[in-house]
Amino acid sequence: MGKKTQEKSVAFFERNSWYHRTKALQDNGIVKYGKKGGFSSQAEAEASYRKCEEEFNTLLRKQQLSSKSNKDVLFKEYLIYWFEEVFSKRIETTTRMVGAYTLYDLIIPNIDYDIKMRFVSVEYLDGLLERTSKACVSAGNKGREILNLAMKEAVIEGYINVNPVPETKPYKRKKPNIVILSREKIKILLQAASKDNWYLEILLGLFCGLRKGEIYGLKFSDFDLEHRSVKISRQIVANPIIKEGSRIEENISIERDPKTPNSFRVLRVPEVIITELEKRKCQIDMYKEKMQEAFIDNDYISCQANGKVHSLSAMNNALTKLCVRNGLPAVTVHGLRHMFATILVEQGVPLAKISGLLGHSSVNTTFEYYCDVMDEKEKIIAFMNDAFAPEGREGTG
Repeated sequence: MGKKTQEKSVAFFERNSWYHRTKALQDNGIVKYGKKGGFSSQAEAEASYRKCEEEFNTLLRKQQLSSKSNKDVLFKEYLIYWFEEVFSKRIETTTRMVGAYTLYDLIIPNIDYDIKMRFVSVEYLDGLLERTSKACVSAGNKGREILNLAMKEAVIEGYINVNPVPETKPYKRKKPNIVILSREKIKILLQAASKDNWYLEILLGLFCGLRKGEIYGLKFSDFDLEHRSVKISRQIVANPIIKEGSRIEENISIERDPKTPNSFRVLRVPEVIITELEKRKCQIDMYKEKMQEAFIDNDYISCQANGKVHSLSAMNNALTKLCVRNGLPAVTVHGLRHMFATILVEQGVPLAKISGLLGHSSVNTTFEYYCDVMDEKEKIIAFMNDAFAPEGREGTG
């Protein structure tokens, strides 16, 4: 008797292994159906199915477009082809997720009638964007941005002669509301955070200007205790498995390089972070002793009791609760990063140096450059140790 699979699973068990159905596109356009087996688990079979489905859909889209002349390709048809076969191959998974929502949930549902690419006009797109903009505040701006990228590529590929999007009505982008606390409120926040499990992460955001993913990606081996420095060389990001347009089937977190090549950097850290790092090491050693072989040891400084990384929303949720409990405006990890930049400006650090510390600079990222940046931080570290470390906290300098 075969094993029971979860309802609606694409995998099935027979002859002592897991299988899934397959589709193969023939040169004459006929679809040949079959099955593929030999998998040791249901999850392995399902992963193979998703890969086969993606390959089949890619071939199908290419064949559908190649069977038509450029003049006969429909607008919606081209948008899906461009997004899946051109745009998605060039971008990060999280960017794809936002783009998929914009295209499949905002733009395409508002295409009242489809037309051939060569007939797409400014007036047609203005009507489409007006309908799209009603979905939410950012829909018009984001929709116009996606359409502009798609139509620029359409010009390159010869589907149209001119990109009409620049002539359409612009939509303002909603600016994020980032809360920056005053110096006194920062002290209140740090005093409260010093009793919280997220204290080390909050310090790294506020005193090093790290992005949330960079904090999650830090390992004990990244710290040079002798020179009081930390090397930023990775980040933790979401890697959602997206199915049927923008629907997320599964959401996992993975390691990736930092956001930009210039985000690889070495930063000096204040004494309070080194002190909290040593305490965190002791805490994680206790986790290891308790969990034994069940502990997943990736050397992360920020992890759950089993060694796995925290969910990507966990730190912001913890910050919000901390602020609410202490009568402070809610701040995010990104807000801590902005406050770090504000501290540097107040200390008279040149903007070029601030860009380097934040990983935004476009200048050469050599060792000599980082030495220069680190030297600049000496007075900042002293300022942080003296002005912002909570009173009564042992080892804060």
